[in-house]
Amino acid sequence: MANWTISKMSGHCGATLTGLSLNEATTAELEGVKDALFAHGVVVLPAQFLTPLAHVALAEFFGQIDINRFFTPVAQYPMIAEVRTAATQNAVIGGTWHTDHSYDPAPAMCSILSAQQLPPYGGDTHFASMTEAYTGLSDGLRAALSGLKAWHSDGSFGDSKVGLKSKAEAFRDPALHPVIICHPVTSAPAIYVNGDFTTHFDGWTIEESAPLLAYLYRFVTQPIFTCRVKWQAGMVAIWDNRLVQHYATADYAGHERLMHRITVQGVQLEGL
Repeated sequence: MANWTISKMSGHCGATLTGLSLNEATTAELEGVKDALFAHGVVVLPAQFLTPLAHVALAEFFGQIDINRFFTPVAQYPMIAEVRTAATQNAVIGGTWHTDHSYDPAPAMCSILSAQQLPPYGGDTHFASMTEAYTGLSDGLRAALSGLKAWHSDGSFGDSKVGLKSKAEAFRDPALHPVIICHPVTSAPAIYVNGDFTTHFDGWTIEESAPLLAYLYRFVTQPIFTCRVKWQAGMVAIWDNRLVQHYATADYAGHERLMHRITVQGVQLEGL
């Protein structure tokens, strides 16, 4: 029986899966995608050209779909969000290191991005492994962080100038998560703070928290922990938001770009 061919993208993050079609994948083949996702944090599947129905079915294999409250939905498919960049934009959605939906009490399990319209160059997405970053911490800092929790907020969307909805009813109260989480499936430890949505450590002021958070943001996104996805027509990328952060490169001003994204609901996160 045919199976996925899996190739690592870098030493510590990402894998490319080829050889099968997501539009026709069996449950066993999708289990292979899930296993690769948990092992590598992000998986890239070239030339899939997912139909909207197949995109929804793929997401439902991973869990219940989390309908995004900030993005514009795809016509006739409200479960799919448009991630659209106009030719006039100089900044893009996701153009800083972040983790999707960390501002929710039960943060997103995974996100599934399907390329629809690409610029002639640029628009690569970078990913960084939070499990590998955890292993790179000193023993002392690892011990200090293991007892901390941090607050996450969706408030940064209020100042968004990249086409996101900023309706008052979309915003929620901040959520509290461990700084070092235990992956709900694999039990792998991972660092769980990000520059877009983490505001401060629980019991600390914002001012007190800022220096250590700034250090962590720099540390976890070192090149050695990362991989880079160069998008191609019809490509699909799936990433586990508990295992990686990502960064969308805004280097194609003057050109349009359209991606379809579905985010899958997760569970409340536990610490080590």
